[in-house]
Amino acid sequence: MHAFDILGDPVRRRILELLAAGEHASGAIVEVIQAEFGISQPAVSQHLKVLENAGLITRRVEGTKRPCRLAKEGVVGIDQWLAMLRKALAKNYDRLDEILAGMESAEKKRKKGRRNK
Repeated sequence: MHAFDILGDPVRRRILELLAAGEHASGAIVEVIQAEFGISQPAVSQHLKVLENAGLITRRVEGTKRPCRLAKEGVVGIDQWLAMLRKALAKNYDRLDEILAGMESAEKKRKKGRRNK
């Protein structure tokens, strides 16, 4: 599954939002997600597993707790992909700006030509 397929799910996006604020125990994540989305603990655990398998989060065992945090490599990968998109969009907007400037210039010339008649 591609990272952006994974991010298409609102529950997984919310989990990542929680982890963006810092490390959280799996149990704390389950409580928040259950309260907000009304899904079961096993369903939340499955979402955590998907995020972990995608390399977007890491989990470790600490006694009875399972702390989760964002995985730098996964976030960097997404950021690099988004940077490529931002570059492509900027290029498209630059081309659009050139086209609009040309249209504006042509319109000014056309209006000026009418006044000179």
